[in-house]
Amino acid sequence: MRVLPTERLISGNNEGDPLPDSHVELPPVIRRTEFVAFTLAGLFLIAVVAVLYVARAFFLPVVMAVVAGTMLSPAASFLERRHVPRALGAVLIVIAVTTVVAFVVALIAVPAMEWSSRLPELGAQLKEKMHVFDRPLALWKELQTMVGGSEGLPSLPLPKAEWVQPTLEFLSPTFAEFLLFFATLILFIASWRDLRRALIMNFGDRDARLRTLRILNEIEVHLGNYLLTVTLINVGVGIATGLICAVTGMPNPAGLGALAAALNFIPIIGPVAMFVILVVVGLVAFPTIGGGLMAGLAFGGITFLEGHFVTPTIIGRRLSLNALAVFIALAFWTWLWGPMGAFLSSPLLIVGLILKEHLLPENSPQLPQA
Repeated sequence: MRVLPTERLISGNNEGDPLPDSHVELPPVIRRTEFVAFTLAGLFLIAVVAVLYVARAFFLPVVMAVVAGTMLSPAASFLERRHVPRALGAVLIVIAVTTVVAFVVALIAVPAMEWSSRLPELGAQLKEKMHVFDRPLALWKELQTMVGGSEGLPSLPLPKAEWVQPTLEFLSPTFAEFLLFFATLILFIASWRDLRRALIMNFGDRDARLRTLRILNEIEVHLGNYLLTVTLINVGVGIATGLICAVTGMPNPAGLGALAAALNFIPIIGPVAMFVILVVVGLVAFPTIGGGLMAGLAFGGITFLEGHFVTPTIIGRRLSLNALAVFIALAFWTWLWGPMGAFLSSPLLIVGLILKEHLLPENSPQLPQA
């Protein structure tokens, strides 16, 4: 019997019946439909990112209000169970949160305005303190000349004050964005229960409704717990920073503690910025460099313990966040929406992980069956 090249014999088969090769042994082939689907998905993703970037003035307040409203919805439900109308509870919650934020901003703004008016003087003092590094720099210059270097180290002038106004303009949203944020926040909290019901009933299939209900409940619970937990942790970091500043003799320890608590809501970037602020303030306020570095080093120890032990232990029990995913989300949303995007990076990452767990569960087949 003639055996074709695409056929094989079964060992031990006396009759020698040819069998076709298995499909598993064939090399994988990317179908044209799959390539088109991936291309369209990539183009759609690029279009969404471009729209979010261009229309930042609209989408940032709305997304911020939706995320904050989801976090604060459990408080509104608590007041509703105490026979407080949900609309009135939404107004009371927004007023309370705004009062706390205004108090923290007032603690930070008073010393910030005072220091900003003294920037030239403080810059001169800081530059004078940096003369302690003249001898190491001179030794480095001599060493570079001995090994054949043509020039020494370039001078590093201190940054000028021209960056202050553009930075404040970038960080400060407009009045229209504030109005859009507060209006959306109040209306979202007041109507969240009806929005949930409408979104769930929009699906005709019972399984789809149950899945949507589980997703919404889990998002609300996780975001509410995240806000409460992170707020308590950051308040503790702020109190500890204020005590450190008071013990070490730093100026305005209450304002520095409030600034530490506020900046700690921004992962990675906030603690680093606070460390730099404490070092600069310490170098200006103290006559020696060692005394100026005490508060910054103590704050670095606190944030190390908080970031590596306290926060992962508490939040990790509810929803584990991969460090690389947190960093990439932080970089993306900071590039897209600035500091407010950095604040939203972790909540949006939590929402994405919850959607992935329910829509793409681990026990579901991820590859097509042959």
